[in-house]
Amino acid sequence: MAGRWLHLCRVQGLLCVPLMVETVSGARGLSTGAHISPQFPALGVNQTPVKDCRDVCGLNASERCSFIRTNPDCRSGGGYLDYLEGIFCHFPPSLLPLAVTLYVFWLFYLFLILGVTAAKFFCPNLSAISTTLKLSHNVAGVTFLAFGNGAPDIFSALVAFSDPRTAGLALGALFGAGVLVTTVVAGGIATLHPFTAASRPFLRDIVFYMVAVFLTFTVLFRGRVTLAWALGYLGLYAFYVVTVILCTWVYRWQRRRSLGYSVPGTPEVLSDSEEDRASSNTNSYDYGDEYRPLLYQETTAEILAHALNPLDLRKWRSKSAYWRALKVFKLPVEFLLLLTVPVVDPDRDDRNWKRPLNCLHLVVSPLVLVLTLQSGVYGVYEIGGLLPVWAVVVIAGTALASVTFFATSNRKPPRLHWLFAFLGFLTSALWINAAATEVVNILRSLGVVFRLSNTVLGLTLLAWGNSIGDVFSDFTLARQGYPRMAFSACFGGIIFNILVGVGLGCLLQISRSHVDVKLEPDGLLAWVLAGALGLSLVFSLVAVPLQCFQLSKVYGFCLLLFYLNFLVVALLTEFGVIHLRSV
Repeated sequence: MAGRWLHLCRVQGLLCVPLMVETVSGARGLSTGAHISPQFPALGVNQTPVKDCRDVCGLNASERCSFIRTNPDCRSGGGYLDYLEGIFCHFPPSLLPLAVTLYVFWLFYLFLILGVTAAKFFCPNLSAISTTLKLSHNVAGVTFLAFGNGAPDIFSALVAFSDPRTAGLALGALFGAGVLVTTVVAGGIATLHPFTAASRPFLRDIVFYMVAVFLTFTVLFRGRVTLAWALGYLGLYAFYVVTVILCTWVYRWQRRRSLGYSVPGTPEVLSDSEEDRASSNTNSYDYGDEYRPLLYQETTAEILAHALNPLDLRKWRSKSAYWRALKVFKLPVEFLLLLTVPVVDPDRDDRNWKRPLNCLHLVVSPLVLVLTLQSGVYGVYEIGGLLPVWAVVVIAGTALASVTFFATSNRKPPRLHWLFAFLGFLTSALWINAAATEVVNILRSLGVVFRLSNTVLGLTLLAWGNSIGDVFSDFTLARQGYPRMAFSACFGGIIFNILVGVGLGCLLQISRSHVDVKLEPDGLLAWVLAGALGLSLVFSLVAVPLQCFQLSKVYGFCLLLFYLNFLVVALLTEFGVIHLRSV
C-alpha cells in the first residue's frame, strides 16, 4: 500500500536511480561546462587567478557594479536571476539592507517551495512508482520511497558541487545537517518522549555513518576526490542497502522462529495498525475529495476546478491562525504544482485520476521540463532557426492530450495511468532542482555581502533550511508516540545524504571535467565541522549502549548542549577568534 509505504520516506535512505542521474546531469551539464571552460577553469588546471568576489564590499560604491560585471568569480552558476548584479547594480548603496532583506525572504520562500514539492508531489509519486514496480517494503524503503526526505539536501549538494566555487557550501550543508539531525533532532526526540532504542538498527546505522564521515574526513585531508573515491561513496551506500535488507530478513526469520512474537514493548518494526496510523499522519497531499457526495456526478469543468483548488475549506475552519497564515504562503506554490505536476495515488479507487487536469498535464508538464532544464536554455533553442523547442513540445503535448481526452472517461482511469507517476516524478525533480539552484546562488550572494565563507553558510542557513521539515516531522512523530521511528530517521536518512550527495555530486563533476574534484576547505572551519560530526557520533555510540539503549531526557539535553557549543565554536572560528597559530 502506497500510503503505508509513504512514511518510509521519513525513516530510511535511498539509492539514487539512474534516471535521476540523467535528469540532474542534463539539468546542470551545460551550465557547469560554462563555468569551467573557458572562464572558470577545471580544477587542477593552472590559470590566471581572479579576484575574490567578496572584495567588492571594500570598494567604493561607484566601482562595485563594474567589478561584479567584469570579475569572473562573481558570475552566477546558472539559475534565472543574477543576485549579485541585482544587489550592487540595481539597488543604490543606501538600500543595501532592503535588498538583503528581500533576498532573505525569497530564500525562506524557496525553502518552502522545496518542502512542499518534496512532501506533496515528489515523494507520493515515488510511492506510486514503487507500488507499480511491486517492490517490497524493505527495497522500497532504501531505494525509491525515501528519496523525498533527502531530495532538497541532495539537489542542493549536486548544484553546489557543479561549481568549484561553491563546493564548500555542499560540504558545509551535508556536515551541518548531519550535526543538526544527530544532535538537535535526536536530542529533541529523547527529551520529548524518552524511549528504548532498537539496538541492532541503531548500531548498524551509526557504524555506517561513522565510516562515511571518516571517508569524508580523509577526502578533506587529501584535498581531492578521484573517480575511485566517488564510486566508493556510491558503493558503500549500495552495501548499506544490501545490509539493511539482509538484517531485516534475518530479523523476520528469527521472529517466525520464536512463534511470531517479539519482546513486548521493544518491537523493531511497526505493526500494521501502527503503520496505518503513522502513514495517515504523514500523507498530506489530499485536498478534500472525501467530502464530496458519492452519487453526485461532476462535470468536466467542475473536476478541473476542484482538482486545481489547493484549499480545503473545512480544514481551513478547523485549523489555527498559524496554520492559516502558512497556508496563505503555500497557496501559490501548491496551485502552480497542481497545475504542472501529476500525482498518482494507488490507495484511492480512482488513483487520483482527474481527466481534464491530467490531460492538461500532458501539455504543461513537458513544457515545464524544457523550461527548467538548464534554466530554460534548451527550451528557447530554435530548431533549424525556425521553431523553438518549447513550441514543438506544446504542439506534441496538445496532440497527445487531445487523444487521451477523447479516449478516456472521467470515472475510470486508463490502463496506462501509472505513467503519470513517472511524469510527475521528473517534473517535481526539476522543480526541486530549479529551486535548489536559486538557493545556492542566493546563499553565495549573501556570503559575498557579509564576507562569509561558503562552509559557514552551508552549516547554518542551508542546513537549517533543508532540515526544518525533518525537524518538525520527527518531533511530531515523537509526540504522537512513535519516537523509535523518528529516531531511526536521524541516522538512516542522513547516511544517504552524505554518501550519495558527495559521491554522485563529485561523479557528475568528474564525468564533465575529466579531472579530479579538488576540495579547498575554508581553513580550520571545515575541520571543526567534520570533527564535531565525528564526536557527536562517537558520543552516541558510547552513551546509548551504556544506558542499555534507554534514551532519557538527560541524553537529549546533552545532545542539545553539544550542538550549541559546536555552533559557538564554528562561528568563533569563522570570525577569526579561534585560529591556528602560524609556526
